Amino acid sequence: MKTIKGPALFLAQFAGDDAPFNSWDAITRWAADCGYRGVQVPSWDGRLFDLEAAASSVDYCDEFKGKAKENGVEVTELSTHLQGQLVAVHPAYDTAFDGFAAESVRGNPKARQEWAVDQVKKALSASRNMGISAHATFSGALAWPYIYPWPQRPTGLIETAFDELARRWKPILDHAEDCGVDVCYEIHPGEDLHDGVTYEMFLERTGNHARACMLYDPSHYVLQCLDYLDNIDIYKDRIRMFHVKDAEFNPTGRQGVYSGYQSWVDRAGRFRSLGDGQVDFGAVFSKMAANDFDGWAVVEWECCLKHPEDGAREGAQFVSDHIIRVTERAFDDFADGGADEAANRKMLGID
Repeated sequence: MKTIKGPALFLAQFAGDDAPFNSWDAITRWAADCGYRGVQVPSWDGRLFDLEAAASSVDYCDEFKGKAKENGVEVTELSTHLQGQLVAVHPAYDTAFDGFAAESVRGNPKARQEWAVDQVKKALSASRNMGISAHATFSGALAWPYIYPWPQRPTGLIETAFDELARRWKPILDHAEDCGVDVCYEIHPGEDLHDGVTYEMFLERTGNHARACMLYDPSHYVLQCLDYLDNIDIYKDRIRMFHVKDAEFNPTGRQGVYSGYQSWVDRAGRFRSLGDGQVDFGAVFSKMAANDFDGWAVVEWECCLKHPEDGAREGAQFVSDHIIRVTERAFDDFADGGADEAANRKMLGID
């Protein structure tokens, strides 16, 4: 068994224009002060990170990591959640997602998609330059508007969507193989890879690509009423990243999973700060330890009620309290009487 590393913090929800969240030096010092040992970096945020430089310069990466280390934290992974989303966008979402892209490709879906692919590839190259072996992203979605089959979906619609999704990602996954980096898809509503079944549909179409891995986040499973503990055992060989995020699902006679278009505060399913929701993190961390997960436990703070800085500080302590330092010997070794094959055969009555 292996001990999970952590706590770490995903910086996407904290980066901003005000200090200490507006520079790499300041935000890493703040994260360390909160009790974090690592940070996950949103590759699209120029206030913190220069993706172009990182993809082409080991010296830049060394300097970037060095500043973090000087301030008390380690760079755990890079993220291309926004760029990965743009690898596959259904036309219904063109306007909504256009803001994720560089201004030069907005309003041009083909150019935007090519830009997104290039961005993810550069982030994988940057991960290699930093000596990081896992990368976080979204899959994007072509079939999401048809998630609920009314009217009845035409035969082959979903199959065609997943064939195309795999076609777009296969060159990226091959580049990931060249870089020695796992692509960890966050399994997430709004993405075509939103549960285990859809992940497997995609995986099959990529030829079970070794780099097509999974980012495990139990909060997204709570809101789908999916067994988030069983999921760990099913996909233990593919789970290479871990977002520690809490959620609650409280259905009523008026709303359930779809939540009636309500704001986050008024939804039956809500993301909460760690410890305020329904995820059994004692069981989650136990399963992760038993399954030899040795990556980082990364807090992704999202809560519709609590102030983010309070959630961040509480989250660091929460994860520290849940990380299991795994044992190096069995608890009953004191009673080991020793044995050999002859003794074993004698105990079994075997001549």
